[in-house]
Amino acid sequence: MKELFQHSAITHGVTVRVAVNFLPEQSRIEAGKWFWVYHIRIENRSDEVLQLTTRHWRITDGTGEVSLVDGEGVVGEQPVLAPGASHDYVSGCPLPTPQGSMEGHYMLRRADGSEIAIAIPYFPLAAPATAG
Repeated sequence: MKELFQHSAITHGVTVRVAVNFLPEQSRIEAGKWFWVYHIRIENRSDEVLQLTTRHWRITDGTGEVSLVDGEGVVGEQPVLAPGASHDYVSGCPLPTPQGSMEGHYMLRRADGSEIAIAIPYFPLAAPATAG
C-alpha cells in the first residue's frame, strides 16, 4: 500500500503528517463498526532534541459524539527525536458511524525539561459508499 500523507501541521519546527485509510476488512458494517488505520510521521525540523511524552486526541463520530483520549507516548513508545530525525507509527480508530474525524496534539519535552504542544492536524474519517 503506497502511503500518501494527506494532512500536515507544523508547530515549533515539528511537522506532523497523517495518512489515513478505511479498512473494510477490519470493519463490521452490519454490526455498526467502521475501522480506519492511520500512519503518522513526526519530523523534527527544529534545532533541539525533543522527546514525545504524551498524546491527546479528540475523536468525533458522525453523530457529533466526542471522545477524548489521553495517554503516554505513542503505541507504547516515547521516542526521542534529534534535530532532523523523524518517527513513524501506525495505529487505528474504530467508530460506530461511517464518518468522523480526529485531531489533537502531542506534548514534547525539551532538553531543559520544558514542554511544548505540537499540533496533530485535523483529518476526516470517511468510509466509501458501499452498494447494499
